[in-house]
Amino acid sequence: MATNIFEGTMAENLHPNDIAEKLTELNEKDRILTFFLLPSEQKTEVFTYLDPKIQQDLLHGLGKKDITDLLNEMAPDDRTEFFVDLPDDLIKNTINLLDESERKVALHLLGYPEDSVGRLMTPNYIQAKKNCTVGQAFAHIKKFGRKAETLNYIYVVDKNDKLLDDIRIGNLLLADDDMLIEELCDYNFIALRSTMNQEEAIPMFEKYDRSALPVVSETGVLVGIVTADDVLDIVQERDTEDIQKFGGLEALDIPYRDTPLLTLFKKRAGWLIILFLGEMLTASAMGYFEKEIERALVLTLFIPLIISSGGNSGSQAATLIIRAMALKEIGLRDWWYVMKKEIFSGLLLGVTLGVIGFIRIFIWQSFHFYNYGEHWTLVGLTVSLSLIGIVLWGTLSGSMIPFVLRLFKLDPATSSAPFVATMVDVTGLIIYFSIALLILL
Repeated sequence: MATNIFEGTMAENLHPNDIAEKLTELNEKDRILTFFLLPSEQKTEVFTYLDPKIQQDLLHGLGKKDITDLLNEMAPDDRTEFFVDLPDDLIKNTINLLDESERKVALHLLGYPEDSVGRLMTPNYIQAKKNCTVGQAFAHIKKFGRKAETLNYIYVVDKNDKLLDDIRIGNLLLADDDMLIEELCDYNFIALRSTMNQEEAIPMFEKYDRSALPVVSETGVLVGIVTADDVLDIVQERDTEDIQKFGGLEALDIPYRDTPLLTLFKKRAGWLIILFLGEMLTASAMGYFEKEIERALVLTLFIPLIISSGGNSGSQAATLIIRAMALKEIGLRDWWYVMKKEIFSGLLLGVTLGVIGFIRIFIWQSFHFYNYGEHWTLVGLTVSLSLIGIVLWGTLSGSMIPFVLRLFKLDPATSSAPFVATMVDVTGLIIYFSIALLILL
C-alpha cells in the first residue's frame, strides 16, 4: 500500500509543487500509485513540476488513457519542455496520443530551434481585432479565457493576425462596453521574436517588468506569448551553467542527482587535467630559481602565502567582471575603464596585504617565534613588494581574461576561478623570485 505522503492534509489543499516534492521522496511503485490517486484536475499541474526522469518513469507506469488525458491537459509550453527531454522514439509515441489540434500545436512548437523563444511560448492567449468592441472582447474572454495562460493582457491584431498592441485588462474594465478596442490602443508595445535566443528574452522581462510578453514571427504575426515563470527557468539554467563553468568543470546537462558517475568524471576530468598541467609549470618556475632558493631557503616559507594571495585576488576580479557582464553593466568597450579601476584596486589591496605581511614577519622576529636571519628586514621587504606585484597582477588578469574571451565570442564564465588561480600561481612565483633576486641575492 502506498505511503501517506500528505500526513493528514488533503492533497487539494497543497500547492502542486509541494505535492511533486513529496512524490519525489517515494519509491517508484508508491509514487506511481499515489500519483494515480490524485484528483484528476491536479495531476497535470503536479506532473509539470516533476523532474524529467520521474516524468518518464510515470509514463511507463500509467495506462494509455491516463497518459493521453495528462498530455492533452498540459499547457503547450510545459508539454514542449517535457517532449524535449524524451528519447526520440518515445516522443513519436506520446505525440500520437494527443488530440489532432493539440498534436498540431506540439509539432509546431517543436519545429523551432532548441534554444529559441518559440520553444518557450504558448498559443493559449486572448487576442482581439482592433475593430471589435470592449463588450465583444469580454464575451470572448468569458468563452475562451479558462484556457489562456494569463489574462493580464489582451493582444490586438489586424485581419492578418499581425500584432498591433497589447492592452492591460484593467484598461478594458474601466472602458465602456460600446467603445472600440482601437480607441484604447497607443500602438506602443514590446514583443519577442519567435526565432530569437531564449537568453535574449531575459533582459527584456527584467527591463520592462512584465509577467508576459507576446511572441511574433519575422513578419510581425502574433504566434504566442511567453510568461515570466518560463523565463525564470531559463535564468536558473543559465546561472547554474555559469556557476559550474566558473567552478572549473563542464556544465552538467541534467541534475547532479541524476548524473551518472562516468559522466560526472568526464565533466570534471578535462579541466582538472588542464589545470594540473598548468600547475606543473610551477615546478618548472621553482626549478629555474633553484640556486636562489638554496641560497635563501627562508623564501620557500612564503610561497603558499604569495601565490594564494594572487590567485584569490584574481578569482575575486574574475567573479566581479563576469557577473557585471551577465547583468549588462559593462561591455567590451568598457575594458579600459575596468583596467584603470582594477589597477588602483589591485594596488590598494596589494599594499594592504604587503603591510600585513611585513608586520607578521616583524612580530615573529621580535618575539622569537621564528628567526629569519640578520637580514629579516630585507625578507620582509621582499614579501611585501611581492604581494603588491602579485595581487596587482592577479587583479588585472582576473578582470581582463573575461574581456579577451568575450572578444573571441567565447563564454566569459569559462575563465573559471581555478583557471585564473593556476595562471597567477605560475606567474606569481616568477614575480616573487625576481624581486627576491634583486633585493636579497
